Amino acid sequence: MNSFGFPFSPKFPKDRIIGANQGPNSLKAESKCLSSTSLQEENHLKVLRLLEANPHLSQRELADALGVSLGKTNYCLKALLGKGFIEMQSFKKSQNKLAYAYLLTPTGITEKAGLTVRFLARKVAEYQSMTLEIEALKSEMNQAQSKSAAIHD
Repeated sequence: MNSFGFPFSPKFPKDRIIGANQGPNSLKAESKCLSSTSLQEENHLKVLRLLEANPHLSQRELADALGVSLGKTNYCLKALLGKGFIEMQSFKKSQNKLAYAYLLTPTGITEKAGLTVRFLARKVAEYQSMTLEIEALKSEMNQAQSKSAAIHD
């Protein structure tokens, strides 16, 4: 799967798909796959949150809000539409016939809640890991300063 949830092209060699090989680098490949899934979920969550708050955003406005290209935004919207998380409604009275509202479906609302729970769990784990790393670095720094002071005395 790519960062927006679409599978690789059938022409893509299967032995090159992450996780398909079971060689010595398979753990490294699975780690990449997991981070790719996390990134995909984070992208989907951002889009779902923005659309829930303002369903009338154009793709260009959505792209600007996300800080990504219009093409990537379009690709993400197609993935969310394909999964049934959002639906498009056109405005019949609008002068701009390309104006759409992107509405979250009941499935999309449920998925957004699940994405939020998983996102928060990942961020809490990252925070805890960073806290431990910071404490370890502080300890190393204090030990280095103590050794340096002992040498200069």
